[in-house]
Amino acid sequence: MRKNSRAISNAILALTLSTAASAFAADVLVSAANMLDVRTGKMVANPQVLIRDGHIVGVKQGIGAYAVDKDTQKIDLPGMTLLPGLIDMHVHLDSDPSYGGYTGLQFGDRFWSVLTVPHALKTLNAGFTTVRNVGAEAWNDVGLRQAIEEGKILGPRVVTATMSFGATGGHCDSTFFPPSMNQQSPFNADSPEEGRKRVRELRKYGAQVIKICATGGVFSRNTEPGQQQMSLKEMTAIAEEAHQWGLRVAAHAHGTSGIKDAIRAGIDTIEHASLIDDEGIALAKKYGAWLSMDIYNTDYTQAEGKKNGVLEDNLRKDREIADIQREGFRRAHAAGVKMVFGTDAGIYPHGDNAKQFATMVRYGMSPVQAIQTATINASEALSNKEVGIIEAGRFADMIAVAGDPTRDVRLLENVAVVIKGGVVVKNTAK
Repeated sequence: MRKNSRAISNAILALTLSTAASAFAADVLVSAANMLDVRTGKMVANPQVLIRDGHIVGVKQGIGAYAVDKDTQKIDLPGMTLLPGLIDMHVHLDSDPSYGGYTGLQFGDRFWSVLTVPHALKTLNAGFTTVRNVGAEAWNDVGLRQAIEEGKILGPRVVTATMSFGATGGHCDSTFFPPSMNQQSPFNADSPEEGRKRVRELRKYGAQVIKICATGGVFSRNTEPGQQQMSLKEMTAIAEEAHQWGLRVAAHAHGTSGIKDAIRAGIDTIEHASLIDDEGIALAKKYGAWLSMDIYNTDYTQAEGKKNGVLEDNLRKDREIADIQREGFRRAHAAGVKMVFGTDAGIYPHGDNAKQFATMVRYGMSPVQAIQTATINASEALSNKEVGIIEAGRFADMIAVAGDPTRDVRLLENVAVVIKGGVVVKNTAK
């Protein structure tokens, strides 16, 4: 029985590898009715995108713009609009919103590892070809990334933060249990020196970005969103250490003072930024920090959280900051602060990421500006010149929708075609 199982597994692996190889055996030409140029925000009619070995060779306008040979694979998408593959800068692929409060304790540790696989596929099928996973347990995100990169499973490109960390007793620590259970994060950092060491440890085991908790949070116990929980000196040391290693830093920061000190410390992206004030907005502009504000997910948590087991104290905090965060988003955008698209998926269902676009438009962005946060802006914030734009030299990561998402951004909630690295992974437009 074991021999047969192994033979079947080997056959599947051989088929997978041969399929992947054949996908790059010939050039690929993608044509559509329109394409959004995210640099200019303008539509390009009758685009043709030539792909070779998973990367874009060039983009031309006009039917027949490329004279290709008979071996070129043609992907024709009449009536469709092409966009770059979308990027979500704040997800938790090993989290499932169905289990809130203490309900997740009914499962073993590896349950959450397994869930990353369907969550990744749902995210990819929703049109998000790159995500930044800012905090996972037990190196789940690293294992997922490696399996995707090896072609074992389907999923987006995953930028891994491994374990997020912060102060003892803070939002990134384990805060739901009594002293007798002695539950704590192994990566708590209570001094600048400990912060530097955590950066080195996490990078060693697969962190591609560092995630810290500068303030209290909504879905932890015995912390309040407004509480600053890491000092300016601690955050400065972490940012300096990470930047020395070529890593960027994301800071969970709801509270006003924590947001401002995180910006002053040189943190690259400020996550949530719920209680940002005018001084914080001015500092973000001065320092060039990116804001990643998850302004949709409250709709889900307030509707479904109690049923999922989320504790009332957590729902109370969620209610208290929701409208303040959304108005802060409006003010920050109006002031010209740099913004990226981050949803906190895992707090609400994976695959629903694009529902945030409409909320961003409701709070002041144009549809094009909202799309840019999940494409060209995210590419810049990641310091990754291979994603986020349909142009020569980038990964051939694209999506297609029926209609014009610059007029109706909700079209992005129903992506018909997903292409990752030049390979069609979803096509419901046929």
